[in-house]
Amino acid sequence: MLRKMCSSPEEKQGDIILFVNVISAPILTEWTEMMMSKVRNISHAVSEFILLGFPCHWEIEIFLFSIFFITYILTLLGNMAIMCAVRWDRRLRTPMYVLLANFSFLEICYVNSDVPNMLANFFSQTKTISFARCLLQLYFFFSLGTTECLFLSIMAYDRFLAICHPLHYPTIMTSKFCSRLVIFCWVYGFLWFLIPVILVTQLPFCGPNVIDDFLCDLGPLLALASACVPIPGTVLICGTMSSLLIFATFFYITGSYTLVLRVVMQVPSVAGRKKAFSTCSSHLAVVFLFYSSVMMTYVSPGSGQAEGMQKFTTLFYSVFTPFFNPIIYSLRNKEMKDALKKVLGGS
Repeated sequence: MLRKMCSSPEEKQGDIILFVNVISAPILTEWTEMMMSKVRNISHAVSEFILLGFPCHWEIEIFLFSIFFITYILTLLGNMAIMCAVRWDRRLRTPMYVLLANFSFLEICYVNSDVPNMLANFFSQTKTISFARCLLQLYFFFSLGTTECLFLSIMAYDRFLAICHPLHYPTIMTSKFCSRLVIFCWVYGFLWFLIPVILVTQLPFCGPNVIDDFLCDLGPLLALASACVPIPGTVLICGTMSSLLIFATFFYITGSYTLVLRVVMQVPSVAGRKKAFSTCSSHLAVVFLFYSSVMMTYVSPGSGQAEGMQKFTTLFYSVFTPFFNPIIYSLRNKEMKDALKKVLGGS
């Protein structure tokens, strides 16, 4: 007893610290469990999203639905016609048209990733989409968009070989090599966007669930997550991967056609230059339509771009560009026009 009363200040301090730890440990444990529970609840607070689409009077909605529905059907028919023409006409069994047929199939998949849900939302009262379906649409939409960038690049490579190295073209661009390029586009296209989608699945969507768009787009999803907690790292990674893909493929296509243009300008005959330009102009028109709208939207997702403008650019390249592609490729190509006449039952 006397020893305890005469204990040193250091021993008394140790006893006080031990007493505080014993008292505070349960409190800290309870507080930690409560905070972890809140974090888990925040991460799973949003089970569905609301896609506003095109909010307007019902008369205008019916008009927009009619326009988009007709565009969707014509897009399917036009791209299917090109696929059938390449399949049934032996003259079109060349790498250029094989790539074009695969590109048309890609466009069919592309419009089916977003347009059917957009059309259904016109008649939906709630306009909701589940969290899982939203992420699934995000993955397929962007994977198909990545695949389209790669296809446009290898189509430019095909024209570069055909015009700049015509003697080596048959030995390089064989059917086997062409098949490998097609497989590469599909596989790499669906692998490239896995990391951003996985990052999006880990974001805390804590409350706001209204997307002012007609699909689950990357920019609006990042904006919703940013309303809960700052996510500069995720925005940086998604923006970097999108920019890297878009600019790398765009500069490759631009460089390829710069070399093609130099060779074409050296062709002595006017007829030869005209033929070379006609084989490239269709592809260049598609590249311009696609990249001009994509760059405005995805070079910097979540950067605060005007919502109306982002919705318009997304609508243009995801709905209208696949519609224009069959028209562009068939108008300037005599072989394709003749093949399409046979497919459609013409003379």
